[in-house]
Amino acid sequence: MKHIGSQSAKLQYPVYIVSTSSIVGKKEGEGPLGKYFDVILEDLMVEKESWEKAEIEIANKSLNLALEKSGIKLKDIDYIISGDLLNQSMGSNFGIRSMERPYLGIFGACSTIGEALSIGAMIIDGDFATNILVGASSHFCAAEKQFRFPLNLGTQRPLTSTWTVTGDGSAVLSKNGTGPFISGITTGKIVDLGIKDVNNMGAAMAPAAADTICTHFKDFGTSPKDYDVIVTGDLGYVGHELTINLAEKEGFDLSKNYEDCGILIFDRETQDTHSGGSGCACSATTFAGYFYQKLKNKEINKMLFVPTGSLLSQTSSQQGESIPGIAHAVVIESGR
Repeated sequence: MKHIGSQSAKLQYPVYIVSTSSIVGKKEGEGPLGKYFDVILEDLMVEKESWEKAEIEIANKSLNLALEKSGIKLKDIDYIISGDLLNQSMGSNFGIRSMERPYLGIFGACSTIGEALSIGAMIIDGDFATNILVGASSHFCAAEKQFRFPLNLGTQRPLTSTWTVTGDGSAVLSKNGTGPFISGITTGKIVDLGIKDVNNMGAAMAPAAADTICTHFKDFGTSPKDYDVIVTGDLGYVGHELTINLAEKEGFDLSKNYEDCGILIFDRETQDTHSGGSGCACSATTFAGYFYQKLKNKEINKMLFVPTGSLLSQTSSQQGESIPGIAHAVVIESGR
């Protein structure tokens, strides 16, 4: 059985990440990780007439760039798996519509790249595909308009809020390769402790992150010391601290090698991003740009990548619902 423990899968064969692409906005490019991204946009509109259409263009460009860097032809891509934060995954659906390949549109909120990598790896390991293109996008302006307040209202953001990353991170997965590869997966379950504050995503997602991380250790019989780094998606400073505390209650010490993409991508002191970064593109671009290079260079030999998401929508907020959290863990090794 490839399914192990309560929520995990141990792959029989390595699923290689043969290429990645990362496109980000100007603010992200000015942050600490700027030199690791493939493309830094000067114009967040990308010469389009709306934020939403700009995100479509960014997703399309990123997916095509990952494909170009892989050397694999579009006709040899068996599936495209992608998602975003826009209603009905508009960024992904419209972003890939000209590519004419089998498509699985997914929604995992800000955990989407983790879900895409997980599904793609299991499909390839199951011999249902050879090559799969995955991606996830978000746009600060579009997300603020959809989930919080339009920017032209000038609403003051509380210190617990995070800044949605503008960009897209994509990757090509393949049965063939020599570089970084996926070896294991822990699929998260929804954890909801009743948080309703849309300006405190870290608190809403932290319980799910801790649950998935601890479950992963139990399913695989590992502990934090077995990984060079454990990385969550976009919990920011608030969620990062909560996750450490929650994991400690389960007997796991994350204090030595645990990082968060939402903390890494912006400079808290100079960029006024409050609790850090968020959005589908936060973990997607940070992995595709920063961590992928460290894996290729063998500065990291084994990492646990845990993109996190808060599963709210306009409709759920209007119904007075709380914000469910989700997190998916992916074991990525540097290769031989």
